[in-house]
Amino acid sequence: MLCRRLATQQLQDGGLQRATDVVRLLGCVQSQEYGHALWSLGMRTSGLVAADVQAEFDSGSFLRTHILRPTWHFVAAEDIRWILQVTAPRVQKLNQTIYRQQGLDPATLERGLEVIVEELEGGRYRTRAELGRALADRRLVRHGTGLAYIVMNAELAGVICSGPIRGAQQTYALLDERAPRSAAAAGDIPELAARFFLGHGPASIQDLARWSSLTIGQCRGALDVIKDQLGCIVVEGEELWFDPAAPVPSLVPGALLIPLYDELTLSYPVINFPRATGHPHQPGEDLFVGCVIIAETNVGLWRRTLRGRKMIMEITVSAGVLPK
Repeated sequence: MLCRRLATQQLQDGGLQRATDVVRLLGCVQSQEYGHALWSLGMRTSGLVAADVQAEFDSGSFLRTHILRPTWHFVAAEDIRWILQVTAPRVQKLNQTIYRQQGLDPATLERGLEVIVEELEGGRYRTRAELGRALADRRLVRHGTGLAYIVMNAELAGVICSGPIRGAQQTYALLDERAPRSAAAAGDIPELAARFFLGHGPASIQDLARWSSLTIGQCRGALDVIKDQLGCIVVEGEELWFDPAAPVPSLVPGALLIPLYDELTLSYPVINFPRATGHPHQPGEDLFVGCVIIAETNVGLWRRTLRGRKMIMEITVSAGVLPK
């Protein structure tokens, strides 16, 4: 089953031709750790390097926004509007507590949205700090959580999304200027569920609910609509759904360095890669590095450090994995 997930997510033979194809396959790709997210896309292609993936992002072929959960995701430009329509109400509901804590009532959010639109109109790209200064000039928030959630509200409203990278900084753009409506696809909750299972299967209803932020009831209803298109296996008492036409699993790769917050390890809270005895990541501690998968087992951690033109890789594995 785990090997089938590797094949479905294009982590075995071949890989897709473009990073945007990976984003389409997976539906949405968690991307708050931007460099790791680029790695996630690149390792599912047939040999793209970071500059290739970056170029596709800068071109607007796929975008970065808050869409499934209160965190960033990559999404194909043609899919962003319909997926927002399906999921934004749930994310906005999840955000209400923070809005109240930050004093962001509906009038304040609407005024913030107006200011952001004024700043971005005409194809102007702005960083979050630049938007913060513009908001502060209108006596709204300048930085911190309040600024982050005013900007997120504009994303969830389908008004703004990512612009191209400026140096090392992310920028924002108006969605209508970045992704023309004429190229927009259509979809609904069953379509989102189908995209999840086709790109992440074998997976459970619980996996879909965590990934999409939709309720279990919504997920069950969507599965009832699409289940005839899917295959199903039962593992540890859980029904796991998948694309019956997905690539056939082959030999498990010798080792995989899986990026932080990768869709392979993040998407399955119920049944995931088991940890080797003596794993270096202690339970309860935050995990800010990637994991090492060998023979369908999570055996350790890896960290990448950039120093000038050098990249230093540090890999720490369970003692039992080391050669004798």
